[in-house]
Amino acid sequence: MNNETTPKGHKSGFISIIGRPNVGKSTFLNRVIGQKIAIMSDKPQTTRNKVQGVLTTDDTQFIFIDTPGIHKPKHKLGDFMMKVAQNTLKEVDVILFMVNAQEGFGRGEEFIIEKFQSVRTPIFLVINKIDQVHPDELLKLIESYKEKYEFSEIIPISALEGNNVETLLGQIKEYIPEGPQFYPADQVTDHPERFIVSELIREKALHLTREEIPHSLAVIIDKMERREEKDVVHVMATIIVERDSQKGIVIGKQGKMLKEVGKRARVDIENLLGSKVYLELWVKVQKDWRNKMSQLRDFGFREDEY
Repeated sequence: MNNETTPKGHKSGFISIIGRPNVGKSTFLNRVIGQKIAIMSDKPQTTRNKVQGVLTTDDTQFIFIDTPGIHKPKHKLGDFMMKVAQNTLKEVDVILFMVNAQEGFGRGEEFIIEKFQSVRTPIFLVINKIDQVHPDELLKLIESYKEKYEFSEIIPISALEGNNVETLLGQIKEYIPEGPQFYPADQVTDHPERFIVSELIREKALHLTREEIPHSLAVIIDKMERREEKDVVHVMATIIVERDSQKGIVIGKQGKMLKEVGKRARVDIENLLGSKVYLELWVKVQKDWRNKMSQLRDFGFREDEY
């Protein structure tokens, strides 16, 4: 913590991004931070752990927490993800409740608003993807939300286009307290590189395999070492699936799918690490791993940390 160099009047705060799956939380986080630290996919339920993004300006440090989308859980992994999301509501200075302007108000939103009833933290309604709807539709949507809950602020944005994002940051700043700079100015996340590398690989696998396997796909980094003499980072990773049929999908005919996953992931990993990367990928079947606590712990889903 950089107390000694923190000027008087400096603000710092923790901001949780809450919302149904696939409303654009990770897109928003990456837009604000300016580089990819959160997995982005058009499939719901791809964010599993809290991903902290740090934005430092001259007088403010915003620490964002991107949570798993709040939903009714169907298995132990789902239970874990829900606990992570709900626990963050009590830990932060501001909550951003993000919704998709295209989807309107539904049961999913109602389920989340129920969770807000016992929360005293300021809650912003952030309506994302406004570039996809007519202004009249947006006004109707705002009115429907006003009837359901008294939000501290209602701010429409487009995370993809960047519309109104600066306005949102300005409003957040009004609500967060004075405090020290918790992270160095050039630090953008508190996750270790190994975690982000595993997420980048998982993202590519999700983008390329158009089957219903997002929940049942995990990535473990078996080895990651820098070979100084060649200025290259050697990464060995295993993609975990639940069924043999899924293994076939991820590998593809003559290994083409797995090669493409590796090729695309390597580009992002090299950008992250700033050096050449040699990436080896393997695929392994662990039947029903999402319902086995011992395997969830092995794959990094540690409930006691939340």
